[in-house]
Amino acid sequence: MDKEQGLININVKDVETHYQFSIEDNGIGIEERFHNKIFKIFHALNKSKDSTGIGLSIVKKIVDLHEGNIWLESEPNVGTTFYFTLKK
Repeated sequence: MDKEQGLININVKDVETHYQFSIEDNGIGIEERFHNKIFKIFHALNKSKDSTGIGLSIVKKIVDLHEGNIWLESEPNVGTTFYFTLKK
């Protein structure tokens, strides 16, 4: 966390055949060139003993099993919003 005060917003909305969830933070953000890479197994942006690089790949598999999609919008030094849909 690079901010004095952390912020997380969680939302859901009904979009026809799916529910769309969003999780927004005001963290360090993710450069666009890494947006697809972070969903691949063992690809962590910040190498540390606490990060295995499997978390988002598991989330993507779960979303895929429920006929949904996952994507993100992010701006470095501003924050990231992850979106995913799950079929009703």
